[in-house]
Amino acid sequence: MLLKELHILNFKNIREATLALCPGFNCLTGNNGEGKTNVLDAIYQLSICKSYFGLPDSQNIRHGEAFFVLQGKYERSGEEAEIYCGVKNGRKKTFRKDGKEYGKLSEHIGFIPLVMIAPEDVVLIEGGSEERRKLMDGIICQCDRDYLYALIRYNKALLQRNSFLKSAAGTVPDPELIEVWNEQLAEHGERIREGREHFLKEFGPVFQHYYEQLSAGKERVGLSYHASVKPGEYVQKLKDTLEKDRMLAYTTAGVHRDDLHLCIDDYPVKKVGSQGQKKTFLIALKLAQYAWLHRAGSLKPLLLLDDIFDKLDAERVGAIIRMVGEELFGQIFLTDTNREHISAMLQQQQKEYRLFRVEQGRIVQEPAGELPA
Repeated sequence: MLLKELHILNFKNIREATLALCPGFNCLTGNNGEGKTNVLDAIYQLSICKSYFGLPDSQNIRHGEAFFVLQGKYERSGEEAEIYCGVKNGRKKTFRKDGKEYGKLSEHIGFIPLVMIAPEDVVLIEGGSEERRKLMDGIICQCDRDYLYALIRYNKALLQRNSFLKSAAGTVPDPELIEVWNEQLAEHGERIREGREHFLKEFGPVFQHYYEQLSAGKERVGLSYHASVKPGEYVQKLKDTLEKDRMLAYTTAGVHRDDLHLCIDDYPVKKVGSQGQKKTFLIALKLAQYAWLHRAGSLKPLLLLDDIFDKLDAERVGAIIRMVGEELFGQIFLTDTNREHISAMLQQQQKEYRLFRVEQGRIVQEPAGELPA
């Protein structure tokens, strides 16, 4: 997968910018708060149809403006494609491929495989189970459309059941309506649980490989899926918890309550991991995500690295630099406040690169990069 040109208009603090990009490293430097991460988020939005940081579309419009537009020119398996994303206050988001608007945003998911690593990823360790479910679902949905549709249908049924429980507060819920939603949650929930468990069986060893490479084998790591409902017991579990659900006015059992446990040496990384270990854990997760998506879809995903060197020792930084220079990795977008980090990376690579300086939302390309001597 290759992003050849990116056009940004009124996105966050970027008034207007057009970037001509190279197939290797595209490096953005500048101080904190200047807009480097906003460029990566624009690329993410064109792939996943939403901001990486969970912000509503209206909050991504530049202050004082009424809309934003993102456009990307891509090359995918030798064929070119243009992707357009437009958001205007009070209007529905517009997403187009080659001038044709999508009927549903879900139709675009997976067309541009992408992995992003950012400081905010620490929420996967420090946050609640929802964040870890999002990680699994986000990876699987990029290459399994049946799973994506099962997740959409499950969430719709869950929303309807919860709304009904709230509206029926203080009364006895209609058992026939409840049964309809129970059946839908059971059908799609079983598909989701199976998909997650199958994914982790393949993904776990890949993650362990990358963590060992980054940490020089100093610690053992593990991922384990914890389901709130046993296989084949979904409908019965929903019946058993109905009284509790009625009192709380929401559904307490299902795949929306499952969790992914993250461990170092058999202990939760949240409790025992240092800042460096946690960051290494997260980077290994995302590099494994890259490798898994590449294997599943035969395309090299775009790799977005946002300020990844902070809180890492020189040994782990060196390991990351060596890894992303391997043949497995294609086009890479990298931000850093420290130009020395960028220089160290480029000196060890045999890939084309381009440098961009970002200041107060203005993006200037520096002299064209050449292959290091």
